[in-house]
Amino acid sequence: MNTSIQHIAVITSGGDAPGMNAAIRAVARTASYHGLKVSGYYRGYDGLMEGDSIGMSARSVKNTLAMGGTWLKSARSEAFRTVQGRVTAAKTLQSDGVDALVVIGGDGSFRGAQALSEEHGVPVIGIPGTIDNDLYGTDHSIGFDTAVNTVMHAVDKIRDTANSHNRFFLVEVMGRDSGFIALSAAIATGGMDAILPEVEYSIDELFETVRQGAKHKKTSNIVIVAEGSTIGNPAELAQALVAEFPELDVKVSTLGHMQRGGSPSHLDRILAGRLGVGAVDGLLDGKSQVMVGLQQGQLNYVPFEKACSQGKDLNLDLLRVADILSI
Repeated sequence: MNTSIQHIAVITSGGDAPGMNAAIRAVARTASYHGLKVSGYYRGYDGLMEGDSIGMSARSVKNTLAMGGTWLKSARSEAFRTVQGRVTAAKTLQSDGVDALVVIGGDGSFRGAQALSEEHGVPVIGIPGTIDNDLYGTDHSIGFDTAVNTVMHAVDKIRDTANSHNRFFLVEVMGRDSGFIALSAAIATGGMDAILPEVEYSIDELFETVRQGAKHKKTSNIVIVAEGSTIGNPAELAQALVAEFPELDVKVSTLGHMQRGGSPSHLDRILAGRLGVGAVDGLLDGKSQVMVGLQQGQLNYVPFEKACSQGKDLNLDLLRVADILSI
């Protein structure tokens, strides 16, 4: 055990994700289990630079497991991107007696943590908290499962009205440049197609999807569109569809930020717990500038640079499954 670490701090940074509170709780309770002091800084790196913190204990994080969002708040900090901003943050940690930092967030948050560690020697470990699920080195990131469940329940309701009126729906989901939510949601909801950033797709292929739906006498047609679609946003696609098929009753539904909210699923709660424990254990084992992830049921530690830059491939077998089940 690294006995030089006696005080651990935790922040949530970037976009919020269901399960972040469960991860905060896990960090606080694991630190308390090891007899360490633990603090949380509000509003991510902004709060870190300002010294806006709160002491935590095993009891102070009770009743937070089921909460959505992040009670520590989050932000995307422009000031922290500067050298002076990181100097200010390092001085805050030093004056507060913090020996190591846990950052819960996505790739931008991890790049900031790496810079802080490289420039000022602060031990840091990242916990992947993003619904996009786009970080290399972990099968799932915290919030992804809950987001897919949110999409699934919404699309199930949309299908009711699609069936009632024989309508064609284009449903846009989040994920930035990642199609993980869209692909998983398409399979889980029986979508007839998924338009993904990672897969080459053309408007003619979308037209063929419509023709196949008519051939199979489908009464409801739902296509899931990832927000990173390379062939146009849902409104543009709807215009193209109506121009090609004037008889088609096309509707667009953008689910938006509802996908980032809500109480975390049991999978996200368990994942957050395992990664929170793994983050503190990693720091005590002398690890730094790494993200803790879970692959095939096993914890692993991946360098920030690899987690953020290597890219994460879609499961090609899921693409085949989606295609087979869409007929």
